[in-house]
Amino acid sequence: MIVNHKLLKREILHRGVVFDLIVDYIEYPSGNGSVREVAKHPGGAVVVPVFDNGEVLMIKQFRYPIEKIIYELPAGKLDPGEDPERCARRELEEETGYKAETYKKLTAFYTTPGFCTEKLHIYLATGLHELKTGQQLEEGEESIKIEKIFLRKALDMVATEEIVDGKTIVGLFLADMKLR
Repeated sequence: MIVNHKLLKREILHRGVVFDLIVDYIEYPSGNGSVREVAKHPGGAVVVPVFDNGEVLMIKQFRYPIEKIIYELPAGKLDPGEDPERCARRELEEETGYKAETYKKLTAFYTTPGFCTEKLHIYLATGLHELKTGQQLEEGEESIKIEKIFLRKALDMVATEEIVDGKTIVGLFLADMKLR
């Protein structure tokens, strides 16, 4: 790893439920100082659940920071030490009430490496069947609705900005490439 700075001081401003806020004071080899603000996040898993007929099982939910209801793929935060595929399985079942027979990892990526450590693992899930228990939503997720959308239509919805969530866009395009 190439390090182009020296850490002078670290302050943890906030320990949160979803992420911690850190401020690092650094010095470059030139002697100039700088400040780096970091959202430390445990990462998560994203599922692209695709039915045999080509429909994708998506969710619509209200997102507080942007105050909008948006289309997304099922996803969630990793618990400490949790395997990403296990997280993907859990989130699919909780958020949609469906289970998949097969999971294939498509990729992992950093969402916003300029200030955040969040790394998301994306899985293609096939062989879907509905669980008798239905959705198992957590408090605050009561607004989640599920919707089946053909993959081709979902990709068109990205182009028209009806789907604007980054992890969803990445997942849809990778699933389309994998399934062709």
